Amino acid sequence: MDTQRIQNIADTLQHAADSRISIPPLSATYAPFTLEEAYAVQLYNVERGKQNGRIVSGKKVGLTNKAMQELLGVDQPDYGHLFSDMEITDGVLKIDLMLQPRVEAEIAFVLKKDLDSDGTISIEDVLDATDYVVPSLEIVDSRVKDWKIGISDTVADNASCGRYILGSKKTPINGFDRLSERMDLYVNDELVGSGDGRAVLGDSAYCVAWLAQKMGQLGSGLKKGDVVLPGALSKMVAVSEGDTVTARFSTIGEVSLLVK
Repeated sequence: MDTQRIQNIADTLQHAADSRISIPPLSATYAPFTLEEAYAVQLYNVERGKQNGRIVSGKKVGLTNKAMQELLGVDQPDYGHLFSDMEITDGVLKIDLMLQPRVEAEIAFVLKKDLDSDGTISIEDVLDATDYVVPSLEIVDSRVKDWKIGISDTVADNASCGRYILGSKKTPINGFDRLSERMDLYVNDELVGSGDGRAVLGDSAYCVAWLAQKMGQLGSGLKKGDVVLPGALSKMVAVSEGDTVTARFSTIGEVSLLVK
């Protein structure tokens, strides 16, 4: 792999993030742009962030919806890194820090022990390693103009990570039915999306297992205390200044944010 090329692409993305000026698709500008290169670009910028004092707080799984996989022509999920400074703790999404934000609702897993084996990781392993789940909103954002992304674009762009917010209610992993758990997503009290736990490849815990196995193969794994966002239970929705977004779950609670 051409390390200078990886650095150049990573610098392009980092400048877009810092300047909040979107760029044309990387898959066009740097064609052909492989998935392997895209992950290398993501990891380059993750390491850059860590060197600058940013703290990795967890991971996210993307493309867990079959329709989205078909749209991008892939047959597997992707993943990105969460940083602690991505977490919204005051309930307010500052719109001027974003480029083109869209919101998704997810069942977030918080781990009580490492999942870092390079072997097979089962759903049972995930359940055993989970401390609790909380309702969450992920605010995805793309540095690629108009969301004209392919799989390599979103992977390089840290799986289109933006911000995330966690609800306050902590539910034990065996304290609800994760498959039938229903979520209704509202923007300004208007229902804009619904889904249940089966929406993410049949089981959110399967998505966490996939991620843990993938990360274990890379030598990093998932760690105690990590927040894992396993994928959206309904479509992502665009938001703008003044919007209030709320995800209401049937058992595990609700989470809201105000866009300012």
